[in-house]
Amino acid sequence: MIMPHILDPLPQDSSDREICCCYVNSTSQIQVARITNVHNWYFERVVFPGQRLIFEAPSYGYLEIHTGMMASSILSDKIPCQQLIVLGGDEPPPFSIPVAASKLEYANK
Repeated sequence: MIMPHILDPLPQDSSDREICCCYVNSTSQIQVARITNVHNWYFERVVFPGQRLIFEAPSYGYLEIHTGMMASSILSDKIPCQQLIVLGGDEPPPFSIPVAASKLEYANK
């Protein structure tokens, strides 16, 4: 189930379609995920190590990943939301297809 953005709904005047996205923090550090290129919209979430973040965003959005310590952080990645789309049905999201395939292939050897 995807919870609606109660505190930060997407702008109503958005002419682009919204997409459901998923990002996984695969590091051992706390990260801050932000979308900053959508006019009149604020999206920022803390993502703990191993946590999966599911969110809706305009398809033209970019997810910025900031990693670092308490007082400072660096922009460590900028990912187009198009690459984070969650597919319907039993299909895995695009970011896990190569990893899952390589683990399965390795396990069968």
